[in-house]
Amino acid sequence: MNRFRVTLCAVGLLCLTPFALPAFADGAQDNKAENVRKVPPPGITVPAEVKEELSKGIAQLGSEIESLKASLKPSQKELLPDVQIYHNAVRYALQYGEFFNVNELNTAKRLLEQGMERAKALSEGNAPWTTQTGLVVRGYVSKIDGSVQPYGLVVPPSYSANSPFKHRLDIWFHGRGEVLSEVNFLREHQSYAGEFTPQNAFVLHPYGRYCNANKLAGEVDTFEAMEHVKKHYPIDDNRVSVRGFSMGGAACWQFAVHFPGDWVAAAPGAGFSETADFLKVFQNEKVQPTWYEKALWHVYDCTDYAINLYNLPTVAYSGEKDSQKQAADMMEKAMAKEGIALTHIIGPGAGHFYEAKAKLEVNRRIDSIVAKGRNPVPNHVRFTTWWLRYNRSFWVTVQGMGTEWERATVDAEITDERNIKVSTKNITALTLSMPTGLCPLDNTVPPTIIIDGKKLKGSPVWSDRSFETHLSKLDGSWKVVTNLDSDTLRKKPGLQGPIDDAFMDSFLFVTPTGTPLNPQIGAWVEAEKTHAIVHWRQQYRGEARTKTDSEISTEDIANHNLVLWGDPSSNKILAKIADQLPIKWTSTGILVGNKSYSADKHVPVLIFPNPLNPKRYVVLNSGFTFREYDYLNNARQVPKLPDYAIVDTSQPITSRAPGGIADAGFFNESWELKAQK
Repeated sequence: MNRFRVTLCAVGLLCLTPFALPAFADGAQDNKAENVRKVPPPGITVPAEVKEELSKGIAQLGSEIESLKASLKPSQKELLPDVQIYHNAVRYALQYGEFFNVNELNTAKRLLEQGMERAKALSEGNAPWTTQTGLVVRGYVSKIDGSVQPYGLVVPPSYSANSPFKHRLDIWFHGRGEVLSEVNFLREHQSYAGEFTPQNAFVLHPYGRYCNANKLAGEVDTFEAMEHVKKHYPIDDNRVSVRGFSMGGAACWQFAVHFPGDWVAAAPGAGFSETADFLKVFQNEKVQPTWYEKALWHVYDCTDYAINLYNLPTVAYSGEKDSQKQAADMMEKAMAKEGIALTHIIGPGAGHFYEAKAKLEVNRRIDSIVAKGRNPVPNHVRFTTWWLRYNRSFWVTVQGMGTEWERATVDAEITDERNIKVSTKNITALTLSMPTGLCPLDNTVPPTIIIDGKKLKGSPVWSDRSFETHLSKLDGSWKVVTNLDSDTLRKKPGLQGPIDDAFMDSFLFVTPTGTPLNPQIGAWVEAEKTHAIVHWRQQYRGEARTKTDSEISTEDIANHNLVLWGDPSSNKILAKIADQLPIKWTSTGILVGNKSYSADKHVPVLIFPNPLNPKRYVVLNSGFTFREYDYLNNARQVPKLPDYAIVDTSQPITSRAPGGIADAGFFNESWELKAQK
């Protein structure tokens, strides 16, 4: 174990910005599910004259954007989000009451001016912000809900649009900020470079869709923002690192362990790395999960994935007196069980901030790692997962599991230029793939793959030095196969549940036009649909696409996960597929295997491959499954329902659940009902 102890000087608290945005520390008052404060908090009252001025500015900029949509060439239209981020920021704040202090009103006026300046430049065929250095804010259109999302970027002075030089990219995850509206985010990233600005490096500041520790849709935001940066700037894929502090430190841990092959280095500071112990230590919460909630902790409990840091250089930082030192301590223990010693820089006497000398030491180590660069094809890969959404590390990709939510492991090693040795546990499908120019294997003979003791002949190494072999164990014995595509319904990456997974890709709410089975069910559906739409915008900063069941097209079915609201009587799309779902729902009852529930007060919520397009999901009557109580501490923001649940609507909707949960469970790997634990 490598520790570094020095003296301290304060830098900041939770948000880590110089603007002193209010940040709400979690405490005992946030353990009361019956008395939950609002997140984001209520905004101030905007004076009538200011409201009128902002409304006019929003309308004017909106009109310019519509004009640009009609006039811009296709190559220029991709720059339109760089204008729309200003319009959305002010519109959201005014429309949804998210101005939190009077200073933000002047900020909003300036943002509208900046939006108009960019709109004017675009109309003249210019986009000067795309080549400027320093602090830049940009935007992209998200695949999830079609919303325009902002990000901040620090562009180094050495950047030149015409230079072939590829730059280092650091991704910095921000801390918790319950008032981090788009207005405040854009202001901050046009005024403050951030905690770390390495020489000659780009620094990406994802918005992360607000305040969710870059989980779920916030996770997708990071990758979408990164891809946008890579499209428009010369970035070295082998020198991309992840960093963050506080809530951002938690995000850094999860990106490190879930996507270990993507980064050259990770530098998490403070934060949290798992759910149960952190909530006990930091929140003083009595944690009492159901069996399926405990299983779902495997989504974001980084301690479960500690072995994945085997090939990812990691430098953790904690203040000695910071209660969030617990995160690195827990990871240190988990890594030690895998034989890995965590480099943990500790600022002596420090609370929740970076100490000056310790900060220099973190930088020294990370800079040294980045200078060497990432090895895209290490000889030895050790990898574990519990969920098929997180399924790859370097040249190893898990394509199928025996039982999801139980630990699956791969140990793969290139033993010499003609042989690969692989050991697995709880895995049924695997791909070994090395990109063009990087395969170290002999290209004159197909390599021998020894997997779980069985010797197989792999696919040939191509003349461009690429390699890919698919391995399947669906029949109980490993074999090399041409591909892993199959018409057989089974869980696979991106199609494995639980319910929350549907909201990590393009989704569409489908509202009913028919008459519900009974008024109580109809009222519950309407309340939950409204809740889902409102809270998607509040917590994930987008406006959910919505259509009626009569408006759904073949394109919609092809392109979106369909979230069906209603019942087989009220929703036409649900009526078409009801008999193809594993849970049967009729006017007389709901059948879950050999258990039945009355239809007058019960509603099934579930996720399942859409029978009309098995490459996409269908979801019944649910948005993301954590609720108001969970917004108060980011460690709680994990899926709360599995693949299906039966909701008792006679029980009240609360800050923790959509009603009483009469039954819940996961489908098996073939998307069939299985016995509960």
